[in-house]
Amino acid sequence: MRVLAIDIGSSSSRTALFNQRSRVVPETAARCEYSLRYTADGGAELSPIALQRAVRACLRETLRSPPAKKGIVAVGGSAFWHGLLGLDRKARPLTPIFTWADARSGADAARLREEFDERKIHAETGCMLRGSYWPAKLRWLRRTDRALFRNVHRWVSPADWIFAEIFGGAATSHSMASATGLYDLRTKTWHEELCEGCGVNPKQLDVIGETPNQSSRELRDALIFNAIGDGAAGNLGSGADTAGLIAINIGTSAAARTLDRSEKNIPFGLFRYVVDRERFVIGGAVSNAGNLREWCLRHLCLRMTEAKALSRSAAANDVLTILPFWVSERAPTWPENLRGMILGLTQSTDAAAIFRAATCATFYRLADILELLEQKSGRANQIIVSGGILHSKASLPLLADALGRDIGVSAQAEASLRGAALYVLGRLGANPAPLPKPKLIRHDRALAAKHRVRRDRQRRLESELSSFVF
Repeated sequence: MRVLAIDIGSSSSRTALFNQRSRVVPETAARCEYSLRYTADGGAELSPIALQRAVRACLRETLRSPPAKKGIVAVGGSAFWHGLLGLDRKARPLTPIFTWADARSGADAARLREEFDERKIHAETGCMLRGSYWPAKLRWLRRTDRALFRNVHRWVSPADWIFAEIFGGAATSHSMASATGLYDLRTKTWHEELCEGCGVNPKQLDVIGETPNQSSRELRDALIFNAIGDGAAGNLGSGADTAGLIAINIGTSAAARTLDRSEKNIPFGLFRYVVDRERFVIGGAVSNAGNLREWCLRHLCLRMTEAKALSRSAAANDVLTILPFWVSERAPTWPENLRGMILGLTQSTDAAAIFRAATCATFYRLADILELLEQKSGRANQIIVSGGILHSKASLPLLADALGRDIGVSAQAEASLRGAALYVLGRLGANPAPLPKPKLIRHDRALAAKHRVRRDRQRRLESELSSFVF
């Protein structure tokens, strides 16, 4: 039994075949990279055509491999959450893809919070009334370009459009729908009151379902499962798929998440999305992670290796305090009015110090999310780390020290890709093999104590500045 997994990320897409034990079939992996387009007014977009081409290029490479000739029984997908795309009556894109990082709808999110009780909406949808989600983006588009808004026939998640174009059909999973901000956790369908508040008819949104379709185009003998959110897939694929385990994934953005079957309310500021009809993924995401790292490497012109720049002892003793809000930030405080800040610069500050402090600043926010998660679920038995950070060995000890916790390094770097395969294999009744035991990285208690001081200093700076509007 072989399944095809597709992972559509905000900076790259990946495909591969997996066997029934959830192992990658050799010679089948493919990858294609691209970049978000950032604008001075806070925009963060992707071209839908370029994204579809990247996915198709990966598919061609995987399907040309010799193992693909032996047959594929099913296709599953993982994709970045929150992306919004408007289509015309012929399912052609009328808008760019507005991603989670697009901050232009901040004022519209504020108006939504005036009209709706955000805590009530959070309990009903698992989402905040913030610019990352569909309601604010839809209100912004309706306000700034009414003609375009009226011409949109359907509003979709980018992955669902791509799957429909490649395989046929048109639907979305409960998982993808749950992170739009328009999904009602109580009824497991679209939230009628919020749809009305955004000027959108639920009929303009995809049907929500988990029943696989028979492909009408590519791979006609395969069952096509609707894509699930990359966060849900990341927990499945990294092995953090049972109670007591927390996954931290650090890629372009970053998140800390745990799986749960409880429908009890969660801490305000965190999210509750859906894996499937029985399981939820609870946690928080930060917008500045690998993208901030790339900014540092691009602009700081480091004169030493990354390993030397990210000195473990130097990181705990740095004097800089950074608010890592280069992109509009999310959990746990959602500081939409703040942007990036570096406090404490002197003539003796070098590029390495800025790089270290920016790296740790992201980790401190993940530590805040972890603290909230454990308030709800109890102390985690293990924290499992995956994502692009695994390619930066020097970053991992810094993460452990910044969290003040030992961390396990997942044996699966491409956790969301494997998670897409695992989701499908589970639906097909297969018995996937567990991952090898994560490699343990221990935190240094003395350094962790210094990081707690620096983390507190960062939180105080954010609190002091949060009352100002820049």
